[in-house]
Amino acid sequence: MLVTSSRLTNCPVMSLHVGDEIARVVSPIIDPNDLKIAAFELSGPLVGRDAGTILETRDIREFSDIGMIVDSIDVFVNPGDVIRLDEIRKINFSLIGKKVVTKKGTKLGKVIDYTVNSDDFMIQQMTVQRPILKAFVDPELLIGRSEVVSVDDDKVVVRDEEAKIKEHAAEDFTPSFVNPFRSGALSLEESSPTVKE
Repeated sequence: MLVTSSRLTNCPVMSLHVGDEIARVVSPIIDPNDLKIAAFELSGPLVGRDAGTILETRDIREFSDIGMIVDSIDVFVNPGDVIRLDEIRKINFSLIGKKVVTKKGTKLGKVIDYTVNSDDFMIQQMTVQRPILKAFVDPELLIGRSEVVSVDDDKVVVRDEEAKIKEHAAEDFTPSFVNPFRSGALSLEESSPTVKE
């Protein structure tokens, strides 16, 4: 299922053990190396009001209309428990508000939303708000993860639009049939059937 980032914020975390809500999502922890949500920071009466308790995405059994479903509160970890997550948290990467430019340096706009696949929590698509002058023609762009070239602290670099156009133009059209009028090999006499008496 594809889920927007706005739906993930404040999303309930439900426990199969308790049969009720045990926490709420405060923010995602995004790994900029592969544009994947590695975990979520949580808050709630059972885990503390301040963000700090972490739920790794691999411990989410299911994402449904009622929220994220986990086995129990035992799957939650604290900062410092998982070194890999601590390294990602130090980066403090946020995709919302990040500017998007092409490889040639053309500014396309800034990220205002993104879509995540709830099966693996990979970011599949970004919604980019165009600059004021370009917004009259096209207020928003949808950019798929396959278009992303690199990500750093300041920006997301995507493939050039011109490169995509040239790529499609360069693809040769190969018909799936043979046109006898182009080859010139077939003469009128050969094409007409002969009737034997």
